[in-house]
Order: sequence, then C-alpha cells, then structure tokens
Amino acid sequence: MLDSSNANIEYSLDAGVFVLKINRPEKKNALLPGMYAALAEGLRWADECDEVRVTLIRGVDNCFTSGNDVNGFVSSEADSSQGRPSQDLMHALNESKKPIVAAISGLAIGIGTTLLFHCDLVYASRECFLQMPFTRLGLCPEAGSSYLLPRQIGHQRASEMLLLGDRMSAEQARDYGVVNEVLDQAEYLDYAMTKARQLAALPADSVQTSKRLIKTGLPEATRTVINDELIEFNRLLQTPEAQAIVQAFLAKSAAK
Repeated sequence: MLDSSNANIEYSLDAGVFVLKINRPEKKNALLPGMYAALAEGLRWADECDEVRVTLIRGVDNCFTSGNDVNGFVSSEADSSQGRPSQDLMHALNESKKPIVAAISGLAIGIGTTLLFHCDLVYASRECFLQMPFTRLGLCPEAGSSYLLPRQIGHQRASEMLLLGDRMSAEQARDYGVVNEVLDQAEYLDYAMTKARQLAALPADSVQTSKRLIKTGLPEATRTVINDELIEFNRLLQTPEAQAIVQAFLAKSAAK
C-alpha cells in the first residue's frame, strides 16, 4: 500500500524505512481531516507490513506542520459526538509496534509537537521551533501530551510548555529531552534517514520487543488519556472564549 488516500500525504519505502511526508507547503503543512486519516492509515499499514522496519515522519524542508487547518478544524470537529478526525492518528501513533523516527524543520506547532512524544527518535533542524499554544486558544492539550510529557521531561518543564504555550527553540527542546539532536538545515533529514536505516538494519523482532518493553504500560494508560483529553477539548472548543479566538483568527485570515 504505497498509494496514499490524500494528495497532501505521500508514502514511500526506502530500505525498510516507510516515509510519511506531509506535503502542503502552500498552507504551512496545516492538517485537514483527510490528511489525518492518511497518516493514520499509513502508520497502521506499516505496522502490518513485513517489509517495513521503521516509520519516518517528515514535512517539507522549511515546515513540519503548523497544526490543524482552522477552517477544516471548525467545520469538522464542532460535533464532539462524532469525535475528531485526528483521534485515529493519535491512537495509531500510540499503538505503533515499530519504531517511529521524526525529522522536523521550521514550524512544529500543536499536533506537530504532541505527536513527537510518541516517536522513538526525533531529529530537528536548527531553524525549527516547537509550540503547543492550546491554552492561548482556550483549549487543552491533546494526543496524550498531558500524560506523556510530564513523564518525559518532568512536571515543571511540561507545565511551562503546556500551560504557557510559548515557542521553544530546537536547542531548548533538545536540552529538555524532547529532541535527540539538532542539526544544520542541510543535514537534519539525511541524518534522520541514516538513523532510521540503522534501526531498519537491526533484527526486527529484537527492536520491536525492546520498544514494547521500553513502553510497558504506557500505551494502555495513554489511550485513556487521549480520549479524556478529547472530551475536554471538544467541551472547551464550544466555550465563548475559544469561539471568540477562533473567529478572530478566521477573520484575520480572510482579510489577508
């Protein structure tokens, strides 16, 4: 299955490395519902395909993803009873049996940061910055980040990122333990691919067993948190504060 269901999500297979590329540069790689679906489908296929040893998620060279496309987000996610299009991606990331490597550059905002907490290796360009501006939008964390991030970097640092929602440089993300290494722009993607190929060359059973042991107990607990976060996210999305912020953003975008 190397045919993606969405034109903005590209699949390719390279020496056992399944590459998921987000390719919507004209909109800063903002994610629409169909893009979320294609990413989830790719991850689930990779888990079942014997040829795939590792999955690598990337964007374009100057942008990983700016997060949700607000227009598609508002139209498709207002009805909480139907769930959010990103939910399947969140669970696919959480349940992946095979290693996931991320190569990030430029913008890594919202889900562009929270998905990294599910990855096993993360490599960033020096120009990259990360941000989870949920509280600034009147919302709450997603993708299990409220559970995973404090366990990864500690309560105070996680609170700094999730409550204040400030931008974080790639170097600070590395110092906090969110990113493995920071590379020059011209090197980050090749470096990430080299590491992915190294993983792919190792005995698959050994690697997957080791990943499962490293994450003992996490996928089950994280699934519950993802669902709880989504309930609160959908509730908060309907509040006057969040609606005012969203409408102001849409008005500003329309005026450009």
